[in-house]
Amino acid sequence: MAINFEKLIKQIIMPLVVIPDDVTVQVLAEDNVSIHLQVMVNESDLGRIIGKGGKIAQAIRTIVYAGASKEGKRVNLEFDAY
Repeated sequence: MAINFEKLIKQIIMPLVVIPDDVTVQVLAEDNVSIHLQVMVNESDLGRIIGKGGKIAQAIRTIVYAGASKEGKRVNLEFDAY
């Protein structure tokens, strides 16, 4: 069963942001062994998903990496703002 990483990331991030309409998750590149994802949020919400010292961003990455390892893939997750 393939994991929908876009949906997974959105479900994690939506409760954290103030402006959920501005959240987008894009697959920038994908092949058999890796996936490159970009998470875009409103500039005012970027600090909320990164967290103090990057702890929230690292927790999100850990969850996504765990799902990817079940499929034998590597994930590169990038956070950015509009």
